[in-house]
Amino acid sequence: MSSLAPEARPVRGLIDTSVVIDLPAAESLPQEVAISTITLAELAAGTHAAGDPLERAARQERLQRVETTIEAIPFDGAAAIAYGRLVAAVVARGRKARGRRALDLLIAATAASQGLPLFTRNPDDFSGLEDVVQIIAILRRPI
Repeated sequence: MSSLAPEARPVRGLIDTSVVIDLPAAESLPQEVAISTITLAELAAGTHAAGDPLERAARQERLQRVETTIEAIPFDGAAAIAYGRLVAAVVARGRKARGRRALDLLIAATAASQGLPLFTRNPDDFSGLEDVVQIIAILRRPI
């Protein structure tokens, strides 16, 4: 896992759901950002899961903003093959590829299949996958 100086940031990269939810300053991101359609699905599910009407409205606004401003890369056949490699890497480390981790792996597989680095606020979720996809940690803002 790596954290990059702004001048070393890649031109293009895939951001995961954790980054979309809490967008950092632009200099922490690649010059061109994309998301996986899996992230779009997580954002849509989050909108419907919100119990509070104000929170639901905020999530819906974020979903619409993301849909109109960030390219969503589809999970395709190449991503499916990359997903298999990522699951094998997780299992080899004695972990399970289920639940939320499975969604993280689908997002990472999308990045890997496109040759893109994956930017995340949760780098530990992707530990051990560095041989398949470049993981770049985005630091959380101080509170």
